[in-house]
Amino acid sequence: MTTINIRDFISGAGFGRFHAGMLFWACFIITFDMYDLVVYGSVLPVLMKEWGLGPVEAGAIGSYGLFGMMVGAILFGILADRFGRKRMLTASIVLFSAATALCAVAPGPVEFSVLRALGGLGIGGILPSVIAMLTDYAPKNRASSVVAVVMCFFSVGGILAAFVAMVLLPSFGWHRVYWVALIPLLFLPFMTKYFLDSPAMLLEQRRFDELRSALSKVNGRALPAEVEFTGLQEKEPGSPVGALFKNRRALGTLMIWVAFFMCLLMVNGLTTWLPKLMVEAGYAMGSSLTFMIVLNVGAIVGTLVLGRLADKWGVKRVLVPMFAISAVSLALLGFGNNMGVLLLLVALTGACTMGSQNISYAFVSQYYPSFMRSTAIGLASGVGRMGAIVGPMFGGVLLTLSLPVEMNFLFFAIPGLVAALAFLFVPLSRGKGRAAGSEVAAEEAPASAS
Repeated sequence: MTTINIRDFISGAGFGRFHAGMLFWACFIITFDMYDLVVYGSVLPVLMKEWGLGPVEAGAIGSYGLFGMMVGAILFGILADRFGRKRMLTASIVLFSAATALCAVAPGPVEFSVLRALGGLGIGGILPSVIAMLTDYAPKNRASSVVAVVMCFFSVGGILAAFVAMVLLPSFGWHRVYWVALIPLLFLPFMTKYFLDSPAMLLEQRRFDELRSALSKVNGRALPAEVEFTGLQEKEPGSPVGALFKNRRALGTLMIWVAFFMCLLMVNGLTTWLPKLMVEAGYAMGSSLTFMIVLNVGAIVGTLVLGRLADKWGVKRVLVPMFAISAVSLALLGFGNNMGVLLLLVALTGACTMGSQNISYAFVSQYYPSFMRSTAIGLASGVGRMGAIVGPMFGGVLLTLSLPVEMNFLFFAIPGLVAALAFLFVPLSRGKGRAAGSEVAAEEAPASAS
């Protein structure tokens, strides 16, 4: 009987057509995931005028969607490890697309806020399944790069939101901007062909036919009917949530949560309020949206570069200095007057804040074993969303204080330093970017399929 080490089999498969299809649809999903989140910031000045919203109330509405994301990341992350990533990913797409599109017909801020929260549930449920799925099936030394490519499309979604707002707002109003959110539903039947449950779940539940099919897809050749599977860490007793704090993972888990909280506070506060901050600094609305585009372009370039460096040097060695640089570049934004210098600083800020945060998900996905990977990503993302909830409200409060522009940016920079320190204290064991408790070199007793 043939014996297959699942981890070695996937690592040695190379990047094939099925990987490309999985990556394409993951990028597509993430684009609209981010579009639905940040489009509020693009139409915020119009909504504030139409509904008579003050800065604090507008910031609170932005935070409702982030609150939904927090709950959705935790809930769908745990459910994905229990019921399968394919089911939870499909449910998340349906929820965030439908709820966000319905924002277009919201008669007022109350209904709009409720739909933002519901859409946030689905938005939050995307990452735990997508990142875990990609990590499970990534070829050797490609996990960080593959995740980096996908995370770049958060920035593509941000750019798309800015462009759509620039094109549709003047002639058609903010309602049409929200109808764009229906597009993912049209392509859902094509996406689901590339959604796979984790090998660990398929093996544990003895779904051997599905496991053979999944491995055949990533390898490009059929597997024999009779085969023994090895190579994955056994599921630990108890819940995946409790496992986050077992086997020397407690300190790492807590530090990851601190880093995610601080970085998402910084990133979401900035993406929500950057256009408004630039308007307050004396720039026209069109110029302020240009800053948003440059911020996201910087994030794309930064994420791709950092992802490659993370695969080569280790994720932690990349994250710590980049978060420190993000704080410096963000603080300097408040002191720039020359447009060229400002654009350069905005691009660097995007690369080192959003880019580093994107790579953080690759770190988490590799830090924990497969059987708890979606839960770990979901909890880290959920705790991070607490910071993301604070970010827009924090920016709203800063604006009400009428502080100098440079002080606003300085306050947003401080969390970057805290994030750098938190990742510095995450304990690592042997292996690039791997940590205590990861599944490197873990073996389990053979499981037989016939």
